[in-house]
Amino acid sequence: MPSLMIALTTLPSRDAAAALARHLVDARLAACVNILPACHSIYRWQGKVEAADEVLLIIKTSKTRQLALEQLICNMHPYELPELLYVPIAGGLNAYIQWIQQETLS
Repeated sequence: MPSLMIALTTLPSRDAAAALARHLVDARLAACVNILPACHSIYRWQGKVEAADEVLLIIKTSKTRQLALEQLICNMHPYELPELLYVPIAGGLNAYIQWIQQETLS
């Protein structure tokens, strides 16, 4: 199995999410980015419990693109500390796996 992963991040608006998703795909750092609206987050930040409506991005990428993906997200993200989590892809439809590899130049 190739070294592929899903990266997750949240943004404050659909426009910000769409702009970041477009940059990731244009730069071949992601094969595909799903934008899921209407996420409501409750979290502790700087000693206080906060709540915010956010947009979730599900980013399909390869391990070889992780550092560049992380740099782009940190540079473009409006949050002081962006959420960025990686989940390894353990398997999937072989043709889809190959497509992720091809589109991320891995």
